[in-house]
Amino acid sequence: MSLNPKRLRRCQLAVPGSSDKMMTKAASLDVDHIFLDLEDAVAPAAKVPARAQIVKALNTLDWGASVRCVRINDLDTHYAYEDIIEVVEGAGANLDTILVPKVKSACDVRFVERLLTQIEGKLGLTRKIGIEVLIEEAEAIMRVEEIAGASERLEALVFGMGDYSASQGIDPRAVSGDTGYPGDIWHYARYKVIVAARSFGIDAVDGPFVNFRDGDYFRTECRRAKQLGAVGKWAIHPSQVSIAQEVFSPTQDEVDKAYQAVSAYRDAQAQGLGAIQVDGQMVDVATVRLVQGVIDQAEAIGMKPSAAT
Repeated sequence: MSLNPKRLRRCQLAVPGSSDKMMTKAASLDVDHIFLDLEDAVAPAAKVPARAQIVKALNTLDWGASVRCVRINDLDTHYAYEDIIEVVEGAGANLDTILVPKVKSACDVRFVERLLTQIEGKLGLTRKIGIEVLIEEAEAIMRVEEIAGASERLEALVFGMGDYSASQGIDPRAVSGDTGYPGDIWHYARYKVIVAARSFGIDAVDGPFVNFRDGDYFRTECRRAKQLGAVGKWAIHPSQVSIAQEVFSPTQDEVDKAYQAVSAYRDAQAQGLGAIQVDGQMVDVATVRLVQGVIDQAEAIGMKPSAAT
């Protein structure tokens, strides 16, 4: 079970670590989580210089309340270990989490955990840097429960459907829109990742939708992930941020009804009742458990019940 602080992840915005302009722009946005990328968004020749650019951005830009994250390169590359060392030694005090791509087993998580522990000890950092991992390989789906329980530093599992689709041989057209498949083509993998995350008390985040010009279908993808229990979704373009943060936030009506249900159930308990009706719907202990999640999320983003509630 993760002992890390809970952070908002309604939207995780991807930003190339090789672009000073884009990192500056990202820091000005109202977004829950920003990860500065050293992997897919950065050309091989720019990967090493991008480390210093990211360190400078973390140390000098005002990131507001956003979670500050860096995605390193694949652990099977020669970049990964120095990605961690240079970024953490350069900006560890201003870094919240490390995002590890293409994780395939618990051993991958433990490697990053041990390296972080050594660097933090060397620097005397008192605040531990969290770990987030990308589940984007067929092997990772088969071992996702093992991965989810690998470290107390682990804060989130992110389902990366692009690389996962390549790993499993899924039709490439499914990545960017509706191909007519009767259902959600990623349902099994999404569901398994979310169940594993919930079982270990960590966040489940849905991966990117590459056609950023299709806001309607991006919204559909957000809703699918939310209905299964994900807490948020990636954005690869600033235009997707507001959609994700809206979908993964409760409405005022949902917040009000949640507070009403909890209040009514507590009154019923005081009278020795186990279940009651509120607005024509049964409310019992299971219902309260469901709506408590709405209340917890509302409190995390600063929403309160209406004055009339």
